[in-house]
Amino acid sequence: MASARPAARLAGDLLRLAPRRPTSLLPKQLPQPTISVSTTVLSLTLRTRAFHDHTSKSPAPTPSPKPPKHDAPRGSKHQQQSRVAPTGLAVGAGVAALASYLYNRDRDPKSKRTDRAKDPDKEPPPPSPDSEFSIQANSSDNDTREPLSLPRYHLSEVRNEHSGTSDTPWVTYGDKVYDITDWVGAHPGGDVILRAAGGAIEPYWDIFAIHKNSPYVRDILESYCIGYIHMSDLDPVTKKPKMDEIEDPFAQDPERDARLVTHTAKPRNAETPSDFVASEFNTGEELFYVRHHMWVPVIGSDGAPVEEKHVLSVELPDGEVKGYTLKELKERFQRHKVTVTLQCSGNRRNDMTRHAGKTNGLQWGVGAIRPSTATAVSPPSTSTPDEEELPSQKDLHVQFNALEAYGASIPLNKALDPTGDVLLAFRMNGRALPRDHGYPLRAIVPGHVAARSVKWLNKITVSDEESTSQWQRRDYKSFGPNEGANPNWDKAKSIQEMPVTSAITGVWVGEDCLKNKNSTNNKQKKTTVDLADVDGQKVGCTKTTSTTTTTSSPSTETNTKIPITMQGYAYSGGGRAIARVDVSLDNGRTWDQAELIDDCANPETPCYGNKTWTWKRWRYSATLPPSVLPSSSSSSSSSSSSSEDKKCTTLIVKAVDEAYNTQPESHAGIYNVRGNLATAWHRVRICPECVKCPDGGKGVKWMTGKVVGCGFEKESQVARERKIEERENKGKGDSAVGTAAGRPGK
Repeated sequence: MASARPAARLAGDLLRLAPRRPTSLLPKQLPQPTISVSTTVLSLTLRTRAFHDHTSKSPAPTPSPKPPKHDAPRGSKHQQQSRVAPTGLAVGAGVAALASYLYNRDRDPKSKRTDRAKDPDKEPPPPSPDSEFSIQANSSDNDTREPLSLPRYHLSEVRNEHSGTSDTPWVTYGDKVYDITDWVGAHPGGDVILRAAGGAIEPYWDIFAIHKNSPYVRDILESYCIGYIHMSDLDPVTKKPKMDEIEDPFAQDPERDARLVTHTAKPRNAETPSDFVASEFNTGEELFYVRHHMWVPVIGSDGAPVEEKHVLSVELPDGEVKGYTLKELKERFQRHKVTVTLQCSGNRRNDMTRHAGKTNGLQWGVGAIRPSTATAVSPPSTSTPDEEELPSQKDLHVQFNALEAYGASIPLNKALDPTGDVLLAFRMNGRALPRDHGYPLRAIVPGHVAARSVKWLNKITVSDEESTSQWQRRDYKSFGPNEGANPNWDKAKSIQEMPVTSAITGVWVGEDCLKNKNSTNNKQKKTTVDLADVDGQKVGCTKTTSTTTTTSSPSTETNTKIPITMQGYAYSGGGRAIARVDVSLDNGRTWDQAELIDDCANPETPCYGNKTWTWKRWRYSATLPPSVLPSSSSSSSSSSSSSEDKKCTTLIVKAVDEAYNTQPESHAGIYNVRGNLATAWHRVRICPECVKCPDGGKGVKWMTGKVVGCGFEKESQVARERKIEERENKGKGDSAVGTAAGRPGK
């Protein structure tokens, strides 16, 4: 359906793409035709449009960026008004130059928004010489901050006239002032940024640390700079304003299991440790990975019954809005169960980063995936008590909106598919939804990226366009490896169904290790590899037949057979079952097939749903091939201490689904700057190290490298600091562990 995009989205696209370098009012070369979009567009309340006839719409013209912000000084809150041009008008180059001049001429401290709306060509009155708030730099003898042309603002104006309730919200950072009016609509967190409006943004960045440590975020903020804080409002020593204490919005977040591997604390993003990922079919919600963009909403804090207070609003195609309490949903609609695996689009992103190039986003290992059984009802918009039917046009979408400003959408035909199992869940594994996972209500979209299974659901809308949220239009997309850091977001399709993937989550090498693994007297966490740890871990110890070896290199007899056992998972979206899992112990030179575990046939772990919506666990047991075993002859050489003599080997797994889709061999061909859909063959490198066995003899211990999430090196600052601290405390002894292991996957 051809349709004009909402004006607010046009404005958001403009502001994200517009260059903000200062330019002269009359450039030497005439600019391209320009269409300026009024900032007042962003003050409108977005509402999903009703359907229109196909023939009555025409594509909206592509707008050009509006004039840059630094062209002229700013003063009062009303001077932000942009010149509005008819979007259907073809503006000539000469008119564009005139429009640029008028735009800068009209940005005057005493201009009024209401007057300009009535007569946009009216000449504004000259600025008052005794303006209280906008003070030029030369009015203060000791203010030499460049550029001197930028205005100086008192904090009283920022606080009183540009708070979160203002049409023109401002923030401060350091000693500068920023007008974020145009950024609110494009901000990934929506209007959450307005919490900081009217004051300093640093206290919020101290909480949302992901902003503080990102040069990209600071560059975005800098493009909205409009001036400096007046010198009289700055501390004479620090040259910064005093920071007010703020309430931590994460203070009421739920407690999390300490075993989760945390990537960011606020908001909390944490994955399941690899030795627990596929140890059981479903280990419970306490080890379910956590993916948040903001804090967890507090529901029912006033004591009112949640089932009666929480209301889901449903906007129908004709514009009618219906409301259903949680109690009504449970009582009026048929209940279903579905067993579904939810997977983040960034699962295994760190693997892509290490093997293909830098990616933007959380560096997930293999633990951002988890199955569960949901108890749910069908969405009212597609199955009402009156059996209302919605049109099944392929270009319609179902939008899901959440309490914390998150939004996403799926195609309507997926929601209408009677075998698609799209449901509204209120229970998880037989218990009420945990707060971290959407309490009291979340959408479940089986076979699709987990980003579409919106948590804390409070609104459903059927629309002729996708959700306009950042998470639908930008974040969850993938691109060609040649598109670089600035891809065409509008051209790329939003991620929906997930491609096939697999991962190794546990490795055991050596007779002693396998005996302990199979012993009921030992806890699994003491015998499996915790590949989510920062340091290398023992994989197994095989005792050598000779106890008189004096060399420091790994040594085994030629005829020694070293057993190895591996386990992991495989998954494909769209309801496609896994048909085969291929395993290699020698970096792909030879292959074998793993055993597929039929968990759904187990009466203790039944699977529900019309298709195969969950993962398939696999295991594999064999002996290491002779080509990868360390030999006595190689270790007898006095100069054979290199990593080549240690005979490191790379373990590989790849999966094939029932449609014979398989994983790509490397990440090079699927690389994208967002690091989404990192589904290449999964590789884990292991190396032997000569050690003393418990009985005093010598043996070989197999090591992984410094890894997170199974084969992925953790690159976070926390991991680096921890490694440095441990080396300082323990001396040089620890460094041998890392060098013996080598870098996994290299």
